[in-house]
Amino acid sequence: MMRQWLKLLFKIGLVIAIVAGALYYGLRPLLVRIESTTLASGIHVKFRTQGTNVEEYTNQAWQPYFAKGVNMGATVPGHFPGELAISEDEYERWFGMIQDMGANVIRVYTIMMPEFYEALSKYNMKHQKNPLFFLQGIWSPEEQLIEGQDAFDPKIKQKFEQEIKDAVAAVYGKTTLTPEPHSGKAGGAYKYNAGPYLMSWIVGTEWDPKMVKGTNNLHADTADYTGKYFRNKPGANAFEKWLALMVDTAAQTEIQFGWQHPMAFANWVTTDPLTHPGEPLVEEDLVSVDPTHIEAADWEAGYFASYHVYPYYPDFFTFDKSFQEMTNSKGQIDSYYTYLNKLKEAHPNLPVMITEYGVPASLGVAHLGSLGRNQGGHNETQQGEIDAELLQQIHESGYSGAILFTWQDEWFKKTWNTQRYDEADRRAYWYNTLTNESFFGVLGMFPSKDDDIHIDGDDLDWNKLGNGKKKLDVQAPGFEEIWASHDEGYLYLMAKLSEPFDPSKESIYFGADTLPGGNRHGPELHGMTLDEGLETLIELSDENKGHMTIASNYDIHARLYEHSGLPDIDPKEKQDDSGIFKPWKLAVNYLLEYPDSRVNHPFGDVEVGLLERGYSDPARPEYNSKAMWQVQGQVLEMRIPWMLLGFSDPSSLSVINYNPPSKNKFEVTQVKGVRLVPWIVKNDQVVGRDNSAAAQPLPVTAMPLYTWQRWEDKVNYVERPKQSYYIMKEALHKINGPVTSTDQSDS
Repeated sequence: MMRQWLKLLFKIGLVIAIVAGALYYGLRPLLVRIESTTLASGIHVKFRTQGTNVEEYTNQAWQPYFAKGVNMGATVPGHFPGELAISEDEYERWFGMIQDMGANVIRVYTIMMPEFYEALSKYNMKHQKNPLFFLQGIWSPEEQLIEGQDAFDPKIKQKFEQEIKDAVAAVYGKTTLTPEPHSGKAGGAYKYNAGPYLMSWIVGTEWDPKMVKGTNNLHADTADYTGKYFRNKPGANAFEKWLALMVDTAAQTEIQFGWQHPMAFANWVTTDPLTHPGEPLVEEDLVSVDPTHIEAADWEAGYFASYHVYPYYPDFFTFDKSFQEMTNSKGQIDSYYTYLNKLKEAHPNLPVMITEYGVPASLGVAHLGSLGRNQGGHNETQQGEIDAELLQQIHESGYSGAILFTWQDEWFKKTWNTQRYDEADRRAYWYNTLTNESFFGVLGMFPSKDDDIHIDGDDLDWNKLGNGKKKLDVQAPGFEEIWASHDEGYLYLMAKLSEPFDPSKESIYFGADTLPGGNRHGPELHGMTLDEGLETLIELSDENKGHMTIASNYDIHARLYEHSGLPDIDPKEKQDDSGIFKPWKLAVNYLLEYPDSRVNHPFGDVEVGLLERGYSDPARPEYNSKAMWQVQGQVLEMRIPWMLLGFSDPSSLSVINYNPPSKNKFEVTQVKGVRLVPWIVKNDQVVGRDNSAAAQPLPVTAMPLYTWQRWEDKVNYVERPKQSYYIMKEALHKINGPVTSTDQSDS
């Protein structure tokens, strides 16, 4: 009998042990303990603000803290926000790379998919002595705010309050969200409590100045907001009172989960509390949203200011003399450094973080900044050097944090000066290096043949492509063979020449034909005529760079801005077969005229069809991410960005057609592919051609068409850290805390 009881007890014990183990491992992420202090009310606090500093509770004391981190987007190539794209394993791998880079925080803008919070919880379980924290953003109803111009609209107010409550519940793993279809929002079951790893909340997005002004005008007499945890100060405008309500809503929601974290709202230079007398555009200095007009009434974790500050926008960074007072460590007059110091001085009793800064590594440029800190036009090394310099300036100016924009490249992004040239619902499917907004990341997301084809003047990698290439049956003097390939970013060409190429003595041309029309003659053809016109033309006649030009009647830039700032266009340029090829350009600022602007400000544009000679292999010491061609002896390799060929979406073989733009948007035509016309000019003669007047037109229409299948279901890409990652790694590891910590913290 005793033996039977022992067996029974053993079985019961075994079952209890198995169940306990399962419960432990199942609940393990929910039971994580992180060092924090507890208020008298039993509420946990890990981070707080004290005077002008942010502090972390660690080693049983409050220590000064500098948030050095990266912003993180919500998706990968081939996907739009709200789609399930990033796996838990990917997140964990990224978190390790981010910490290795030297960052201690990640900032996200909105509610992420559940996998993000689960992965972060599991990652930090393995790194409890050195966890990776995050700043959680809460997305405001941006479109409705801009459309309605009234933040107090009950529908908008209710929508934002619900978003705040959903965000808090998602962070603490206590909700299931079902977003509307195609809303771009995340959804699913949120079961993992990531709250212990939260550093702070950032409520809202960059505020439209006209909306703020409209709200203030409509609600000038609105009462002060005095909430349970946050309130506005005397002198606050109506929109700031609305923000006090929203920040207080976040606090009231969070405290129900037993925690307090520092609070902030998102802000940017356009709505800062400073005046910018040299800013041309009135809207950029129209109204202020001042963080000092809000305060914590009873929130021990505190409150801070958060700003997005880039060195190229708004234009006063370049033109305003009052922001060109200070010199940087190189002895240069530096408007960004001056601005940082003035902004910090405007918040005398408040910690301030720069929660966005940086420049992109892209061919396209959208704004020009002082000291060459443009929005685009940089290779990866230049990107890293500028980002590191901005980080150093933010740190030494006494800020409490610097969050780089951004971690990963995101192909779905748009930019103001290319969004009229592409297809909004297909941006995620291709790599458009003219859209700089997609390439702020230090983790590059490159098109799928980035590892397969290196632009280096060596055809060895082409020999390995197998079916991934096509030989073009083109009979052109000076060319023995021409091969083509493509991916999500480029059309690739490899030509075997009859003789070694010497740009000092000869020029190589490739004309591209996608549509009926364009130039059938021109100076570049040196007497040759074609039976079908070229839309674009590549010329290699310089030792270090090539030129991509565009037929004048096809010139997308001229057609869009003809009546918006460009000088009068010669009527000859509008004619088909004008024989004129023009530089490929992008706008960098609109024409501004009084009274819409404070001063007359000329239209600005830059040439983006300059093709740099170099090496695209990241393993080479001379690697240049902007390299578009290279020649070694008799082997020439090129990669041509799709948009420079006129494609609005290569994934559906769509090109911008010759029709005039309607409502600032171009029509597109689906084509079967592209024809390429090569020739070589030496001593002002086309090699091997009869250039007499009697010569027959070259039969472009009989040349082989390079074509491909459309894609979207499966977008391939290559992920690898850019050179800027390693430059930022060195810069971040040099920073171990804030520059000064004058306020003594109490335990």
